[in-house]
Amino acid sequence: MVQIKTPEQIAKMRAAGLVVAAIHAATREAAVPGASTKDLDEVARKVLAEHGAKSNFLGYGGFPATICTSVNDVVVHGIPSDDVVLKDGDIISIDCGAIVDGWHGDAAYTAFVGSGHAPELVELSRVTEESMWAGIAAMKQGNRLVDISRAVETYIRRQPKPGGGRYGIIEDYGGHGIGTEMHMDPHLLNYVDRRRGKGPKLVPGFCLAIEPMVSLGTPRTEVLEDDWTVITTDGTWSSHWEHSVALTEEGPLVLTAPDGGKAKLAEYGVTTAADPLA
Repeated sequence: MVQIKTPEQIAKMRAAGLVVAAIHAATREAAVPGASTKDLDEVARKVLAEHGAKSNFLGYGGFPATICTSVNDVVVHGIPSDDVVLKDGDIISIDCGAIVDGWHGDAAYTAFVGSGHAPELVELSRVTEESMWAGIAAMKQGNRLVDISRAVETYIRRQPKPGGGRYGIIEDYGGHGIGTEMHMDPHLLNYVDRRRGKGPKLVPGFCLAIEPMVSLGTPRTEVLEDDWTVITTDGTWSSHWEHSVALTEEGPLVLTAPDGGKAKLAEYGVTTAADPLA
C-alpha cells in the first residue's frame, strides 16, 4: 500500500525536510581534510538537537550512528568512525534523515574533500545529481513510477563517461516511499526493469525519496563484514544523491531542498508547489 498524504501532513514532512537540509549544510562545511567521519556524525547530532528533531537512522535495523558516511568506493551505509579520517582528494556521500512530529525526511549528497579531484570524479557527481533532478521532474500527475526510473536511467545513459565505457547504475539499492516511516512502499529502481511493470500511478499526496547511486565502473555491490557498509565489487568510486519529494495538486515540492527545488526544477520547465511553511 502506498501512503497518500494530506496537505497538512506534507507540511509536517516539509518541517522534517528542512532539518535534513540543515544537517547537509553543516556537515558539508565540516567535511574537510583531517576531519573524521565520526566528527561529521557529531555535527549532525547537534543539528538535530538544536531543532528538537530525532534521527531516523540511529538504531534503524541496528544502525549505530546518526548519518551514513560513505567515502570513495563505499556506495552507501558507511558507518561513521574515528578511524576514517578524510584526506585531500576524497569524495564522501552523506546520507541522513530526521523525524519531526512523527514524519520523516531523508536526503543524501556527495561532497568533495579538499581539492585536486580528478575531472571524472567531478563529472560522476554531476551526472548522479542531475539524474536525480531528472527523476524529480518526472514526478507529475498522470505519470507512473516507472517514468521516474526511466528519467533517471535515460539521463545517465546519455552522458559520455570520461575515458569511455558506461557508468554503473547501482542495482541493489534505490529510492522508496517515505512518510510515517523512513522506508515505505513503493521501491523505486534507478533503471527500468520491464519485469516490474509500470508501477503505481502518481497522484497528489504521493511522497518519494528519489536517490540514484552511480559508480565509475560496475553496477554491482557487496556488503562488508559489519553488515552495513556497501562497496563496489570492482573498487571504483561512486556518488549518491537523494531528495525527499511530495507531489501536490500544484506540482512537486522537494521537501529536503531549502528552496523546495524551485531553482533546479525551473531548468526542466517544472513549477514547484508553494512551500507550506513559507
